[in-house]
Amino acid sequence: MTGKEISEYITFPKTFEKYRWYKPILVFIIGAIIFLILNLLLIAVFYAICGENIMAQLLHGGYEVMNSEIGEIYSHLGVVIMLPSLYLATKIVKDRPFSSYSSSRGGWNTQLYLKAFIIPFILFLVVGIIESVILGNGGNYHFTILFFIILLIVVPLQCIAEEYVFRGLLMQTLGSWFNIPLLAIILQAIIFGFTHGYNGIGNIGTIISGLVMGFLAWKANGLEVSSAFHTANNLSISLLVMFGIQSATSTIQMADLIISTMGSVIFGILLYYIGKRSNWFGEIPETLQEDDS
Repeated sequence: MTGKEISEYITFPKTFEKYRWYKPILVFIIGAIIFLILNLLLIAVFYAICGENIMAQLLHGGYEVMNSEIGEIYSHLGVVIMLPSLYLATKIVKDRPFSSYSSSRGGWNTQLYLKAFIIPFILFLVVGIIESVILGNGGNYHFTILFFIILLIVVPLQCIAEEYVFRGLLMQTLGSWFNIPLLAIILQAIIFGFTHGYNGIGNIGTIISGLVMGFLAWKANGLEVSSAFHTANNLSISLLVMFGIQSATSTIQMADLIISTMGSVIFGILLYYIGKRSNWFGEIPETLQEDDS
């Protein structure tokens, strides 16, 4: 399969025979209904575990709730359930394979995800520590082995879920409608930014991150690199908060925006450069290589 021509990722949905312009809307509606049901179940489970007072704080506390173990776990799981919601919706609508959301190279490539994760993760950790020293935005130490293990599981799943929804469903839908990849990248980034509960400055930073991740997904012809970049950022923040080096907040200051923007843009360009030099963006899953050998 080394000679396989890779389709353009953002407009990839149009290559499927059963795809129609309105079907992503059906996927979104059905997915939203499933997400609502799963979210209500999640709330019920945490209500039974935590009680009424803590659940009220989790539901209305903003990003500050992520300074506690239970708050962070609940917040991440509330996003993770977007992934099964989208999966089930695609199975109901049957417009195209779920693997087409992963990439236009033949599905999800775990090795590519892991390779793209390492460098930005280290860089985000280092910058986060330096930022905390400069700005003095430390928090409370609440490290435990169990919590650490849970973070290593739920944070990557949360980031991958967001990538499938925003850089997958949303960006590919916009790309298939307008046939202009750059417009699709910009629009999905704006929507991505304003779905987060930050203040105005914080939303700007999230939009910029959405632009970087949209660009990476476009050039990589799939979600693995953008998911790795997303995971590197979020996991580094979660670990820094857990160790009390930083604190989670919905109110972002200008200095935070400048540092985070510089980090996102520079690390995104670096990751793209490394991926391009290493031919990561043309990789296909090994299972498909074996099928063609």
